[in-house]
Amino acid sequence: MSVDTATVAKIASLARIKVSEAEVQAMVPELNGILAWVEQLGEVNVAGVEPMTAVIPNTLRLRADVVNADPLTGGDIRDAVLANAPVAEHGFFGVPKVIE
Repeated sequence: MSVDTATVAKIASLARIKVSEAEVQAMVPELNGILAWVEQLGEVNVAGVEPMTAVIPNTLRLRADVVNADPLTGGDIRDAVLANAPVAEHGFFGVPKVIE
């Protein structure tokens, strides 16, 4: 796949980027080089390679999932929180209707 000046100008137009003709001419070989590199990456045999999200193995430190772990910020204080709400409806914050 290769890119020509018309393609670069069309992409710039779609992205709403003002690009001069000289910049379009300079971008054509750069974009062609990038696409050639991506095609070269596609030739790499990755059969049997597990996908990974990081180079090193990461594990998250998780806390115990306890509802009332902290009495100030924990769960089961719905009534105390809703006491501050201007309007409470059925155990939830009441908000004005936005869509008719």
